[in-house]
Amino acid sequence: MSSREICFLTATQLREKLLARELSAREVMDAHLAQIERVNPKVNAVVTLLPERAIEGAAEADEKQARGEELGPLHGLPIAHKDLVETKGIRTTYGSPIYADNVPEKNSLLIDRIQAAGAITIGKTNTPEFGAGSQTFNPVFGATLNPYDTTKTCGGSSGGAAVALACGMIPIADGSDTGGSLRNPANFCNVVGFRPSPGRVPDWPAQIGWFPISVSGPMGRTVEDVALQLSVMAGPDSRSPISIEQPGEMFRQPLGREFKGTRIAWSQDFGELPVDPRVTTAIDSQRSAFESIGCEVIDDCPDFTDADETFKAWRAWKFEHRFRPLLESHGELIKDTIHWNCEEGRKLTGPYLSTIEAKRTALYHRVREFFEDGNISFLILPVSQVPPFDVDTPYISEINGTKMATYIDWMKSCYFISAIGNPAISVPCGFTPEGLPVGVQIVGRHNDDLGVLQMAFAFQQATEVWKRRPPE
Repeated sequence: MSSREICFLTATQLREKLLARELSAREVMDAHLAQIERVNPKVNAVVTLLPERAIEGAAEADEKQARGEELGPLHGLPIAHKDLVETKGIRTTYGSPIYADNVPEKNSLLIDRIQAAGAITIGKTNTPEFGAGSQTFNPVFGATLNPYDTTKTCGGSSGGAAVALACGMIPIADGSDTGGSLRNPANFCNVVGFRPSPGRVPDWPAQIGWFPISVSGPMGRTVEDVALQLSVMAGPDSRSPISIEQPGEMFRQPLGREFKGTRIAWSQDFGELPVDPRVTTAIDSQRSAFESIGCEVIDDCPDFTDADETFKAWRAWKFEHRFRPLLESHGELIKDTIHWNCEEGRKLTGPYLSTIEAKRTALYHRVREFFEDGNISFLILPVSQVPPFDVDTPYISEINGTKMATYIDWMKSCYFISAIGNPAISVPCGFTPEGLPVGVQIVGRHNDDLGVLQMAFAFQQATEVWKRRPPE
């Protein structure tokens, strides 16, 4: 098996070959390091690389297996972590010059779980400055390029992770999602990004323990790979007050499921959003795929009134809390859009936030009742309202002649779902006439993370769009 063939095996395939000793962890690591050396200069996805640490970790994994010790679910799999998550002894910049030389003394809980499961940390992946915005560029490392067309953006904020996966540089990746940061880059790079339910992947350390808008989650080239990684990332932890009690191991069960007669709601535009016709054409072309697996597809959508206002309010609230000290001490080193978001946060009042929370509660119940009263199991929606755009464009300001009010408005198709907290996944769906990837967003009922993965797996099996790789 050639080095490139190894790099494009799925994580589940690699795991099987590692456990069967058909491949060693060292062979797997050598192949991926060679792929990074060959491809990364073209796309700038992996921004901190630790090859010596990676090789040592692979050797230790092989020795552990040789001794007959118990092996974790991610045994021997290389992984690079998003440069927003703290990694002990490894530079973590958040894409900001303020933290260009920052080396944390501890791991986040997420990293501890991934490493304890046998994955081997090899470095960090690129992200926008402090993860703000769905376009991956920052003043420390520059821009990450879309591997299907390097003049285009890869999306964000888990952009480096998506590109590294698409290019075979790593088999699994972690990311985070506030307004679409796991789903949007997966959609732009023909990989899978899953936003789990709040609390499914506990967050620690965290200054705001009850905040349900931002979550961490897995990315991979296939739905099975995402489920495998989620099985390690998920599970309760007492340090996260909203953590879900169900064990992560539940996501290692087979994903095959019968969907005959399952009702799904189909919407091109959430009933009101401007969406580029290249996106709707690509998604509409796969409607028959859902019908082929037995689904009853109806054209309908919940009422997302107030989703925009509630998401923006809580996002601004968090930004003001998170960045207030930094703006006071290093304001000149922080980009304008973060300044704006924090200023919006300063305008918030107690009475306004109580009104916002009432609106968000009403929104949640409208969506819940839509599912329950209509016997709907899933929503099928666009991930992003546009296909990948020019990498020199910071954000989309207009769609189909409709002006975007802020730098995040073009991501309403993602953050409307963030506002209600339902699990959602981006799965490869098709390509534009220019050859740019388009994903489809599958949204499940409250806390039905497993159901979303099962539906995504069935769609993946029916279409196999994920198998189309970037040009060499």
